[in-house]
Amino acid sequence: MNKSTLLKIALELLWWVITFFVVWLVLRPIYEAMYFWTFKWTNIFSVVVLLTLTRYVFLLKHTFISNQQVLKIALMFLMFPLTFLLVERVNEFLVFIEEQGWEPLTGHLPPGQQPAIQEYIWGEMLFFGVGSAFAAPTFAIRMMLSIWRTRNRGTV
Repeated sequence: MNKSTLLKIALELLWWVITFFVVWLVLRPIYEAMYFWTFKWTNIFSVVVLLTLTRYVFLLKHTFISNQQVLKIALMFLMFPLTFLLVERVNEFLVFIEEQGWEPLTGHLPPGQQPAIQEYIWGEMLFFGVGSAFAAPTFAIRMMLSIWRTRNRGTV
């Protein structure tokens, strides 16, 4: 492997470490307050998708997929079902809160602590859920632009 490829792989690994650190930081307050977090995997998935796709949108030329045309086409088409999956997960959270309320999630906490963690969960779930649902089609558009640029201009 050449030096450029090794640097891109090292940068990718560094970004994944940063992503998992951010996931830990975001979920830490929830895990400290809750016995069981029903939307744990949805939450982790949303944070990872938002951070990763946003990074690829802005830093695509510094990634290992920058010149992989077939991979970019495949990723572009995978963004359509991913968008619907992410919207479905946000809707699942909203329906749960609307139908069952906060009691099943935060009912074990003292009444003085409930509003703070409920506000944090609400804001965090909506920010990362909706953000990742927007990041997926944005990433698909970025892939389409990158494919066109690579084919017609020789750039990413």
